[in-house]
Amino acid sequence: MTKRTNDLGTDPIGPLLLRLAVPSICAQVVNMLYNIVDRIYIGHIEGVGAAALTGVGVTFPIIMLIAAFASLIGMGGAPRASICMGRGDDEGAEHILGNCASMLTVLAVVLTVFFLLFQRPLLLLFGASADTLPYSLQYLSIYIWGTLFVMLSLGLNGFISAQGFATASMLTTVIGAVLNIVLDPLLIFTFGLGVRGAAIATVLSQAVSAAWVVRFLAGKKTKLRLQKRYFCPRKQVLLPILALGAAPFVMQSTESLLSITFNISLRTYGGDVAVGAMTILSSLIQMLNMPLVGLSMGAQPILSYNLGAGNPERMRKTVRIMVVAALCYCTLFWVAVQLAPNVLASFFTSDATLKQFTAWAMRVYFATAFILAFQFTLQQAFIALGEASISLFLALLRKIILLIPMILLLPHFFTNKVFAVFLAEPVSDFISSTTVLILFKKRFSAILKSIKAV
Repeated sequence: MTKRTNDLGTDPIGPLLLRLAVPSICAQVVNMLYNIVDRIYIGHIEGVGAAALTGVGVTFPIIMLIAAFASLIGMGGAPRASICMGRGDDEGAEHILGNCASMLTVLAVVLTVFFLLFQRPLLLLFGASADTLPYSLQYLSIYIWGTLFVMLSLGLNGFISAQGFATASMLTTVIGAVLNIVLDPLLIFTFGLGVRGAAIATVLSQAVSAAWVVRFLAGKKTKLRLQKRYFCPRKQVLLPILALGAAPFVMQSTESLLSITFNISLRTYGGDVAVGAMTILSSLIQMLNMPLVGLSMGAQPILSYNLGAGNPERMRKTVRIMVVAALCYCTLFWVAVQLAPNVLASFFTSDATLKQFTAWAMRVYFATAFILAFQFTLQQAFIALGEASISLFLALLRKIILLIPMILLLPHFFTNKVFAVFLAEPVSDFISSTTVLILFKKRFSAILKSIKAV
């Protein structure tokens, strides 16, 4: 008989992590397909594919910022709920869930109004040109109306996986993403809606995902249930959520700032073709990042629960298995990028100039991709352990302290300025990942010792 629930405190770590991580990884990969499938189809629109792909790529900072606010609440609340459950405080966990649901809704309304009012000046600021702006507006003006669906599906889904319902969590994104894959070619090509069709397909798919997650958390199968009495925000509940969610918020919001910096620098030194290449590279970094996030999300409930339960050996084994799996995946990804960049670029564009430029840039941009195994997994592990300040520092280190300044400074030291912009990524990745590894080793040992001493 198939095991339908997972005991975070007693099940063997290896099989338990596999059961939790595989659905989480699948969910992240499928969620990633929302944007990547759009870009693949858009990049192959006859006659305008390259310009349309670049235009949609310029909307990426705003899309990431919406996801960042969802992470602020969802990834701040779900680990707190897991820790409460580990201590036997299910009522406290439900209070966290209710407050998160209400805050996600309020933020979604505010963001929708803001971006509808200021989308044009923001897109111009973010690197859109006269040729690409029309496509940016066609996509974003529709996507913004789905902000509430994005916030609820991303922000609340963590509360499903935090309870051990990994398969249900996976279905939140699988259902919507499969629908998106089906609708994209239908609306883009069959009905001739082009870029607008891609945006409509995404919004409809996200609406279905949001309906699924809300229905599950309001139903009978869940351990933690959405209840109206917990919707009223309380400072003592929200402040710890915001403190812990600050790190993933910074990670994703700085991803938005990073994308803006890349786009502006590349447009200055390389024009629209360089910005188009960055659009493809940002899709590939999602292909690297999302499975690692899924792996981390699978490990998060185990780490948080056993921290609350005071079981250091299970925490140690969880981290070891997670890091080894991440390192294997990142190494395989690095090999694929270095050996077959033209093949990967051809998935996104049929334009010969853009394809050739992207293949060259890809090898530079991902030169140290294998070491990102430590950056993504261990930084997320800090969140699972309730170490908000350290995780926040590490989020700031890679992008704000290192990468963005390097994007702006390195072109002054190289003749090939576009090469210098792309070189900033591997240099920053190596320094930040090494720092994460050193800090985690020291802090994790201290946490385990403190548990043993209790």
